Amino acid sequence: MVSKTNEQALEATIEKALTGTCREEQATSQPNSVAEQSLPYRTGQGFHQGASKDFNPKYALDEPRFWSFLETSQPQELAKLQRAGDWQVKILTRLDRMIKKYGVLHLLRKGLEIDDAHFTLFYQLASSAVVQEKFNSNQFSVIRQVHYNLDKPAEAIDMVIFCNGLPLATLELKNHWTGQSAAVNGIRQYTNERDCRQPLLSFGRCLVHFTLDTDEVYMCTRLAGKDSFFLPFNKGDTSGAHWGKGNPINPHGHKTAYLWQEIFSRSSLANIIQHFVLLSGKAKDPLSKKTLFFPRYHQLDVVRQLLDHASNNGVGHSYLIQHSAGSGKSHSITWCAYQLIATYPADKADDCPLFDSVIVVTDRRLLDKQLGDNIAAFSEVKNIVARVGSGKELKAALEQGKRIIVTTLQKFPVIVESIADLSQKRFAVLIDEAHSSQSGSGADKMNQAMGTESMEGIEGMGESEEAEDDAQDIILKAMQARKMKGNASYFAFTATPKNSTLEKFGSKQSDGSFEPFHLYSMKQAIEEGFILDVLANYTTYKSYYQIEKSIAENPLFNTNKAQKKLKSFVEQDRRTIATKAEIILEHFIDKVVRSKKLKGKAKGMVVTQSIASAIRYYQALDRILGDKGRPFKIAIAFSGEKIVDGVAYTEAGMNGFAEGDTRKRFDQDDYRLLVVANKYLTGFDQAKLCAMYVDKKLQGVLAVQALSRLNRSANGWVKRPKTCSSLISSTKSKKFRRPLAPFYTATSLSRATDVNVLHELKAVLDEPGVYEWAEVEAFSQGYFANKDAEALSPILALAEQRFSHELELDEDSKVDFKIKAKQFVKIYGQMAAIMPFEILAWEQLFWFLKFLIPKLVIQHKEAEVLDELLESVDLATYGLERTRLNQAIELDEAASEVEPANPNPRGVHEEPAEDPLDLIVNAFNARWFQGWDATPEEQKVRFISLQQHILAHPDFQAKVADNPDRQNSSLAFEKILHEVMTAQRRKELELYKLYAKDEAFQQAFFDTLWRMVCCSAEQGAPV
Repeated sequence: MVSKTNEQALEATIEKALTGTCREEQATSQPNSVAEQSLPYRTGQGFHQGASKDFNPKYALDEPRFWSFLETSQPQELAKLQRAGDWQVKILTRLDRMIKKYGVLHLLRKGLEIDDAHFTLFYQLASSAVVQEKFNSNQFSVIRQVHYNLDKPAEAIDMVIFCNGLPLATLELKNHWTGQSAAVNGIRQYTNERDCRQPLLSFGRCLVHFTLDTDEVYMCTRLAGKDSFFLPFNKGDTSGAHWGKGNPINPHGHKTAYLWQEIFSRSSLANIIQHFVLLSGKAKDPLSKKTLFFPRYHQLDVVRQLLDHASNNGVGHSYLIQHSAGSGKSHSITWCAYQLIATYPADKADDCPLFDSVIVVTDRRLLDKQLGDNIAAFSEVKNIVARVGSGKELKAALEQGKRIIVTTLQKFPVIVESIADLSQKRFAVLIDEAHSSQSGSGADKMNQAMGTESMEGIEGMGESEEAEDDAQDIILKAMQARKMKGNASYFAFTATPKNSTLEKFGSKQSDGSFEPFHLYSMKQAIEEGFILDVLANYTTYKSYYQIEKSIAENPLFNTNKAQKKLKSFVEQDRRTIATKAEIILEHFIDKVVRSKKLKGKAKGMVVTQSIASAIRYYQALDRILGDKGRPFKIAIAFSGEKIVDGVAYTEAGMNGFAEGDTRKRFDQDDYRLLVVANKYLTGFDQAKLCAMYVDKKLQGVLAVQALSRLNRSANGWVKRPKTCSSLISSTKSKKFRRPLAPFYTATSLSRATDVNVLHELKAVLDEPGVYEWAEVEAFSQGYFANKDAEALSPILALAEQRFSHELELDEDSKVDFKIKAKQFVKIYGQMAAIMPFEILAWEQLFWFLKFLIPKLVIQHKEAEVLDELLESVDLATYGLERTRLNQAIELDEAASEVEPANPNPRGVHEEPAEDPLDLIVNAFNARWFQGWDATPEEQKVRFISLQQHILAHPDFQAKVADNPDRQNSSLAFEKILHEVMTAQRRKELELYKLYAKDEAFQQAFFDTLWRMVCCSAEQGAPV
């Protein structure tokens, strides 16, 4: 005999695991009588083994199990209806009607009412012995080869899982060993061959539909023919540090064995029914208009692991959940928040819930409503969620017994200021995007509020007449209050954990490193199709500039700083931006608009260096669109008011609508491009964003967050990569590879930050005499005694006076002191929450420097000198050459290890190198104009020569110079330029090759000559 490797073998494996036997092993058939069928299940997972004939296709029921459950668990209720002769038909008819109206999930949770009888159709799982006995009366069953189709009785689905006769899940099985897979053949069978109009497959009749093989599992909650969308239900493959889609090798069996061994256990299915499956929609909506959410594997796994750890280890722990965009993080937070309020200690020593309240801190304003709506679907208690915006509202919510409190990052620091002493209560704090919420003073205030003492408590003590030692004790208590321990547990969700986030919230390993508590990697999200790979279609351009001296003198400047200043000058020049704007619009119109991406609704984002650049880009793009008849609209986003070229601009003024409406307006079909500097680079989800044009240096977490705006797909919560994203940038590929790489797979911190550097920094800061230590002590004591700012201001003024005048510090010494002061505040602010010890002097200096630093103003003489540099040069030519077209940037699949924040004291040690202006200009041109095989002077001669040929062209005067129609004039100029270049190709062969083969170079070349020919000689601006 050889091994059986077909689908039936996989069926038998699953059936045996669930029931303890399989029909291939049975010599006799299943018992038929109700009495026999209600006998205790055998072994395995505790499932009853059903037969194909037990299934009633009209009502989609395992009918013997249904009647057996009612007879054994609720005979009194059943007796109320059994007086009528047609009682079974009556029950089945009512059941069918209610399922069609509300779905099977509603009946599993609420039961079925008929006349004066009420039937519980599912007994929940709980810790109580009485409830546990009720739960044990549930009858889970599995049937193979289920003939579901009323019109085609021979058609069968491989397996169906039932609870008390009601269907929970259907399964279509495939086997790689026979050349078929779930990803292809299983999904195709559901979408093309299964009739979703039949009762079993109609929406809401079943919780989920699985297709699986020995390696992978996929699921769908709404079968709709070819419009059905299946999501992966896989663990993720961590073998060989792969961290991608699929499942790891299972040394004991099939890779997908977790489905029937773990997910299909009786307790697991009960937990999913009670706490995870969500039917979302308005109460008045018909069932067909609602959405059924079944958790993906990683969502189920992270919530269960968090609850288990909290239950077994109590309050006072921190958890870092590294879940990529596309992980369904808001649903994971919802499920976690709802279940944390009903979590009890595992040892049962305390019969009270583990947490008095759950506080959700988020930077997504829509999450609070989503949380409230979703939790309402689970909870019998109404108004369980409090959405608060002030400390007063938070206090009232806690006093009124609100179990879940939702607030935003922007409001949280204000809320904490007015919190009463909460040290007797226990909290679970869920932080959405931990890298944002745990930085700065907001995190300090959050820790103060949730720790051993609140700020109010500390300040109240300070108002009494206490001795000096008592004031020091107050400060120590404040330090302890900032520590994340005691009466709060922290659950930090982020896709991009920084080193400080890993150290604050990560799990410390035996080797001293820190790792996330749970991982769903960016790589897995991309491979599973929930987000797009923004680096898969990446085009770069390189800029070429030529600047020239506009003065006769040859002054000296700091070479390195002058080069940076010149580059910034060129990049923000209106002529430079106008050239780039032409290329952006040419690409966007040709590759996005005309190609009808997303059915003609695709959008793009232009990311610029600064608000001033954003304004100039917007103006350039708007002017070009005006010339083209405005085929679509553009919008701009920036905060506050910005003066550019002497004119004050605001977002609302430029867009023509309120700033708060920008997000909504950009979602409309007529708006296609959004110009930004920093605003909307984080926390902005626009699924129709398909192209991003980056003219900005992006680094670290900001780079990942900004590029993640582009990876959203356009299928709502279920994300499908229907369209390819485009990333157009002046940044080299390695500049994007570097920040993305640490978060592509798994991220860990190599070791803890060495806090001893604070000793070194304090010694350096003490040395110059900017402050006396008595002043530091007096300030910190007064601050925590709630003294008026007027009383503290003179202390800071003395230090400022010494720093600016009395000590006669040179500029480098001032810069060095301020840098080290910032270092001290940053490192101590990050580390105070997790240090296992307290040093009073560090705490005092932290608060003193925190308020002193903003008052330390340094007048940079060199900055004024460099500003003079810009008056000494002018932009002669500008060009762009495409260096990389639609290529993919490969990222390392191995887990990434980041280093802790650099603890080494640093300051100003640069020896300025000064060169004459002409050398700086030549060096700049050599660096940024090196793409053409000629010197800058030779390039200038070439441009002038070509300009003369164009001016001498017989059609130039009539068709270009005298033509009032700018668009037709531009077309005529393009034709003349082509004729001139063709005529000159023998003399300028290398230049002609570049012109002919590279569209980007051709566009930049055209733009430069157009400006030379059609610009005013005096102003250098377009006519």
